[in-house]
Amino acid sequence: MEASQHDVLLYESARFSGSLPDSPVFTEQCIPKAAPEPNAIVIVDARTLARECLSRSLQEYDPALAIAAVGSIGELHAIAGQLAPAAVLLMLRSRAASDPAVQTELQKLVSHFDDVPVLVVADSDEAAEVIAALDAGANGYVSTSESVKVLAHAIALARSGGSFVPASCILSLKAAVHANQGGAQPLSAMFTGRQTAVANALREGKPNKIIAYDLNMCESTVKVHVRHIMKKLKATNRTEVAYKLSEMVG
Repeated sequence: MEASQHDVLLYESARFSGSLPDSPVFTEQCIPKAAPEPNAIVIVDARTLARECLSRSLQEYDPALAIAAVGSIGELHAIAGQLAPAAVLLMLRSRAASDPAVQTELQKLVSHFDDVPVLVVADSDEAAEVIAALDAGANGYVSTSESVKVLAHAIALARSGGSFVPASCILSLKAAVHANQGGAQPLSAMFTGRQTAVANALREGKPNKIIAYDLNMCESTVKVHVRHIMKKLKATNRTEVAYKLSEMVG
């Protein structure tokens, strides 16, 4: 049975007077959880702290936004009857949108909520991953290296019927087109804008912490870019990456 507000006040009074232990279990049972807001932006993220932080950040940026946060698509389906989502943010983090399992998951989510815009938020900003997400039905793709402001604008764009893609993706595709015409720089033809910046720093021998500081990124994001660069160059270590990049630039 859920406790009333009166029960909670009685408990808090008793706890402060010392007649009850400071029990987090008891407190959690006494304080009822708020029902999800109707027409809310729903964050789907398995990591509790991460989704709560993002929820607070979005609300601080735009207090008019109603935010609900769940740990899985299953939880989202469970509360679907209590709210009509205005948009869904699927937090992939390090998972690839091109992964077959993710593609199936994303397609089912888009199909289930029909006209509700679904945005993917992931670590990678590679054009191939962005295209894979859009092909699966997503209305936008935001890299975790972007700011809360960019994410809020992406949500607004998707809700108005548009589709958001990272600028780095457009620049990468532009570079690839120019490369086919014989007019692009080697690094920009092979890497996204962010990856090119990281690649240039690797060529100079900078460690991840310094690269993160110089490029205003999280160190974990730099590590993701380094892994993608190594994969594209078929290099096994940072020294080999630096050597191959120097050979490319000349």
